[in-house]
Amino acid sequence: MIRLNQIKLNINDIDIYSFNKNNIKNILNENRLLNKRVKALIKTDDYIIEKLVRLSVDARDKSKLQYILSIDISSPDEKNIIKKNVNNNNIMLTNEPKYKIPLYDLNDLSIMSPIIIGSGPAGYFAGLYLARMGFKPVIFERGKEVSERIKDVEGFWEGKSINPESNVSFGEGGAGTFSDGKLNTGVKDKTGRIKAVIDDFINFGAPFDIGFQAKPHIGTNELRKVTANMRNEIITLGGQVVFNSKFTGFVNKNDNVSKSTGNLLSVEITSMLDGKKSYYDTNALILAIGHSARDTFEVLKVNELNMEPKPFAIGLRIEHPAEMINRAQYGKTEFNNLPTADYKMTYHSSNGRNVYSFCMCPGGYVVNASSDKEQSVVNGMSNHNRNGKNSNSAIVCNVTPDDYAAEGFEKYGVLSGVYFQKKFESAAFKEGNGKIPVQLFKDYKDNKTSVQTGKILPEIKGNYSFGNLNNCLPSYVNNAIIEAIDDYGRKLKGFNDGDAILSGVETRTSSPVKILRDEYFMSNIKGIFPCGEGAGYAGGITSAAVDGIKVAEAAAGYLFDLYKK
Repeated sequence: MIRLNQIKLNINDIDIYSFNKNNIKNILNENRLLNKRVKALIKTDDYIIEKLVRLSVDARDKSKLQYILSIDISSPDEKNIIKKNVNNNNIMLTNEPKYKIPLYDLNDLSIMSPIIIGSGPAGYFAGLYLARMGFKPVIFERGKEVSERIKDVEGFWEGKSINPESNVSFGEGGAGTFSDGKLNTGVKDKTGRIKAVIDDFINFGAPFDIGFQAKPHIGTNELRKVTANMRNEIITLGGQVVFNSKFTGFVNKNDNVSKSTGNLLSVEITSMLDGKKSYYDTNALILAIGHSARDTFEVLKVNELNMEPKPFAIGLRIEHPAEMINRAQYGKTEFNNLPTADYKMTYHSSNGRNVYSFCMCPGGYVVNASSDKEQSVVNGMSNHNRNGKNSNSAIVCNVTPDDYAAEGFEKYGVLSGVYFQKKFESAAFKEGNGKIPVQLFKDYKDNKTSVQTGKILPEIKGNYSFGNLNNCLPSYVNNAIIEAIDDYGRKLKGFNDGDAILSGVETRTSSPVKILRDEYFMSNIKGIFPCGEGAGYAGGITSAAVDGIKVAEAAAGYLFDLYKK
């Protein structure tokens, strides 16, 4: 097939909201203006549009909003079309890689049971692909399955006590289940793993448009059913998923690990229902623990797994009316054929800090994402249709191990970043009297507690109260964020409105710890495979899922070699 890039259509010339997976091919082939563009490019009408590969919005000219399409076509005159357009970078043969799952020619690989800790995207994709290869993975999840987890989270938002094992961070699907479900990633992959991840999400019930959107997102309402369907597939293939079961330690059962050809690990799992401990032997332990599993980091430190503190970012959430962001980005607020507008901002502050928008949620909600008692953390989420009244984003500032040391946490070594997070989450809890502290931007700049909202009302899942967010973050972070928001206001009209709602704190942007691994994806302890965002090797749903597949491949190869011996 031939791929055609940079085909531009006015937003009113194609109705993307009429697409469904069964009619999209017909709609594309029947669109007069689209076919006019195609014929002008390839100089023939002997073709069929087979697929919409990518669709994005071009809003640089507010008077002429456009969609930019990439499509695949088939034609009996393919060779001649390519030959005549050899110098046109927008016309090329498709060379999209297709992922090929490794296959093992053994009938009884099922005796190999790798253990996976965590059921987030890294853990579930590792388990799914190991099961597809013929292994029988066992996934242990400290939290609850997704339907029960939803009840706990919504109860917490309504004012009930937090369940430390079942919340926005812990439980089936990981932290991504209560998020926007963004799938765009900066990861480059020539093996086709990213496409495989997207296809799997669609097959498990995600909206089909994530297959072509330039900035795909599933939405928290859709992620829930996708997660459950993935679990069922893993079980159907012979794997197991065990909830309410926390990883609390492991023991090397070999006397001499360094000389052992296959290190046998005894994994300790503690039931969250009755506190009983059970032990499971395995040659491959995959740690897909997520970046909020602080107690697990402590376990790994005690067991001398090689780790190091890593930089991340902290800051606040900011809310604006979605229609304001739409107006700033599109030049108008009323539209029927455009997605709710997003933005991406960066700024280098006068104190040398980098400030940027993170996890932007168009038409979404700020959520109380706490996972520990007496600590307050915020995150953002939105449903697939992104029809909430406000749009929000984290505005965060980089922090480093030097900052952790300056706060006195160097004594905690590799976990210094964890204690750095805890300090400011505890400060936010105190400032909000146990609720999410919120503040108007103008009061944040003036360093005073807000007493009432202005023209912008918070859209927050969870209880909140007014506070002074300057008391919840280091001064260098506050100063950098204030500078950045004012700068963003010059780029995006209304962004630095004094009534914009800030809430805090956003501290879980990425893992504060990196679990070191070698070129074989293995830690210093043989048979242990650190994986995903919690281990420091991913930064979102897609990259975590891709890392899960890579680690599954590595663990499978390792187990296969052991089996042959």
